[in-house]
Amino acid sequence: MSKPVNDPVINDSRVVAGEFDSNGSGSGGDGGEVSLRPQALDEFIGQDTLCDNLRIFIKAARDRGEALDHVLLHGPPGLGKTTLAQIVARETGTGFRPTSGPVIAKAGDLAALLTNLQLHDILFIDEIHRLNPAIEEILYPAMEDFQLNLIIGEGPAARSVRIDLPPFTLIGATTRSGLIATPLRERFGIPLRVTFYEVAELKEIVLRGGNILNMELVEDGAEEIARRSRGTPRVAARLLRRVRDFAAVAETAHIDASVADKALKRLEVDESGLDSMDRRYLRCIAEHHGGGPVGVEAMAAALSEQRDVIEDVIEPYLIQQGFIRRTPRGRSLSDLAFHHLGLTPPPGLNKDQLNLGMDKGKA
Repeated sequence: MSKPVNDPVINDSRVVAGEFDSNGSGSGGDGGEVSLRPQALDEFIGQDTLCDNLRIFIKAARDRGEALDHVLLHGPPGLGKTTLAQIVARETGTGFRPTSGPVIAKAGDLAALLTNLQLHDILFIDEIHRLNPAIEEILYPAMEDFQLNLIIGEGPAARSVRIDLPPFTLIGATTRSGLIATPLRERFGIPLRVTFYEVAELKEIVLRGGNILNMELVEDGAEEIARRSRGTPRVAARLLRRVRDFAAVAETAHIDASVADKALKRLEVDESGLDSMDRRYLRCIAEHHGGGPVGVEAMAAALSEQRDVIEDVIEPYLIQQGFIRRTPRGRSLSDLAFHHLGLTPPPGLNKDQLNLGMDKGKA
């Protein structure tokens, strides 16, 4: 994803966050607990078109006895990119070597990874947009020609060494495909976008997770959790585990919609999947700025948060759900946001937003 110098890693510990857990689990599970990840494409729920195409590509590569073409998985965090990469390794019957972009700091790090690959192995690089540009240059011939070109030594004694590599598959995962350098992006023969899940799909995921965790979870309870999971399986898995905790302490074996609702309210996750941080953001714009527009720097100061947290953690889901709008003059609330907060929209709100659009058109 060339590389920005500032690509901060946001540490978001909210229960509805789609970022990685501290243990790096894509399932949103607690360390030491059973994984909720599906182990095969037939077990993977949702992303139907992506999975169908992936089956065809895998079967074609196996029938030809070749390595699968390089795969780029891009989309928001928590949707199953790492899980899909692991499934591809199982479906192809090859080795799986995981790493991440920021970990590969030197050419020697990449050389060690590549030279240890076996025939048709899969090298998985998470957050591939954070690769150092110098590392990318070494990766290009490795992806295209399965050759590693290294410079050994310094000054007049330096010499170039070429190492042949066994055919392998590079699977890159990123939450920011726009930050991948164009030459790198074009070397991926199979680009796949992972999208948000429907409530029905998340309900299936939650029911499956409930079975794995030996929970007496009924359908309306699973649907209640799914509706508040922000279209993200990792969030659904995290909420499922927390509902299980509340139910266990309350000695409630049968988890239905009312039990799930009570637990999720304790977690401050409302019917739309918004948590206390989301509501604090919306209420600040509504009560202190008349619904907006207000600049992101002003919001960061008002909430005592960094600008990156506002833009990368809080706002994406609110924009997706239509609660806020980003305009040239700042952030504005929609009528939907006011109704969600139980407030009355200011009389001139829609007119102001219309004028903003007209001003932008004139510009």
